[in-house]
Order: sequence, then structure tokens, then C-alpha cells
Amino acid sequence: MLQTEQEMFSRDGVTVIRGLFKDWVALLRRGVELNEQQPGPSFRDYTPDQPENRFWADYCNWRRIQPFYEFVYQSPAGQIAKSLMQSRDVRLFHEHVLVKSPNSSKVTPWHHDAPYYPVNAKQTLSLWIPLDPISRESSIEFVAGSHRWNKHFKAQSFNGQYYEHSGMQEESLPDIDGHREQYNILGWELEPGDAIAFDYLTIHGAPGNLSSEYARRAVSFRWLGDDAIYVNRGGKTSPEYPHLNTILKTGDALPIDEFPFIPTL
Repeated sequence: MLQTEQEMFSRDGVTVIRGLFKDWVALLRRGVELNEQQPGPSFRDYTPDQPENRFWADYCNWRRIQPFYEFVYQSPAGQIAKSLMQSRDVRLFHEHVLVKSPNSSKVTPWHHDAPYYPVNAKQTLSLWIPLDPISRESSIEFVAGSHRWNKHFKAQSFNGQYYEHSGMQEESLPDIDGHREQYNILGWELEPGDAIAFDYLTIHGAPGNLSSEYARRAVSFRWLGDDAIYVNRGGKTSPEYPHLNTILKTGDALPIDEFPFIPTL
């Protein structure tokens, strides 16, 4: 099962899975609707002065947003993540909702996720699930093989400010848009219920939503494989878990109640 996708994920740090979650789209759409009505403490509106150009996001609400909770424990997502990572176990890190309105020009800059996170594991995977049709021109893009560069690039917010812990030990991201011909950049036209799986180290970014008809709603479920540990980044992380700083040090095992193991076959 998923042998081709597993090989691509290992080689490129990203793969696309077609139609696997089409029966879960309605549930996830309901979850996004509830999330917008009941935003959590990590809610971000990236375009507060441009309501017609809206781009918002929220995360770490899966316990209180029932559709997300059901998806975590009842869908095949955990099993898929485990298979692609080729791990013994699979744990949920968190979910992340991202919504760009039709005609939104807000760009998601190139980045990779690992430097933002206070966790690490032998295997990592994000499962990005679109809930609307997405053209290739509006789709999230990936630099194939960048998960094997053995680098952590400086973490910065989407307004361009570097995180406090982005110091001398981390490099600035190369100018990918200015030298696209130097990279193998992957992206796909997507339908609701497709999924893109990618490693936390894989560099990715996204253009604005060029569709005048559809929003670009997506939910990303983030997974951890074997030997997951806490990492103190020495400053802000995203998501933030400030309470863990007081009880954990780098290298400590992650608390199961915070990051649960997900039952699989």
C-alpha cells in the first residue's frame, strides 16, 4: 500500500495522495467552520486591514473542535502517516487550519517547519488536506529533496521578522523565487480529499489564491514518528508550549497526554 508514495516521500520529502480523504471532506469543512466561529488562542489574521483579501490560520484546537478530534482518531490519517514515515509508532503533534479567501494575494513565504517547532523525532510528517479545488497556479509548492540538505534555516514570521532563536547557528533561506531554475519545485492541481504529505524539513511556500470562485481551505495534521523528543529552541516557537519549558529540557521524551500515540492497525 502506498509504495510509490512512500518512495517519493523518502526521496523528495513530499508526495501527493489522490482522493484518500474524500469521504472526510464534509467533516473537515465543518471543523473549519466551527474553528472560524470559535477561534482559539493561537488564531492569526494575516490580513486584518484587507478583509476582501483575507488569510487566517489557527492551530492546536483538535481536542475542542469535535470534527478534528473525530478525524484524528477515526480516519486513516494516522495509519497513512505511519506507513509513509515507516515508523513503529505515530503520534499527533497538532492540526493547523489555513484559509485564503478568493482572490487573496497574500503569499506564504518559503520556509520549512522544523525550526519553528519545539519537538523532533526520527520521522516527521505533515498531512496537508485541501477542502476546495486548487489549481496548480494557486497550489502549495515544495523544493524536492530539501529535507536531505541537513540544514535548519532561520525561522521567521510571515511578516518577515526573525524568531529570537534564529541566531548564528542557522542560515538564511536561499532566494528560491529568484533562482527557481536551480531547484526541482513540485506542486499539483488538487481536489478536495487529496492530500500532500511532507517532511518537517522540506522547504515549501504558497502563492496567493488566484481563484475568484473558491476559497483555499486546508487542514494540515502534523505527525511524529519514533523517539519523539522535546527541543528547547531558546525562544519563541510556533506552536508555543510555554508550560513545557518549565518541566522539560532538550532531549526529554514528550508527554503522552500532550502528544498522544494514535492507534493504528
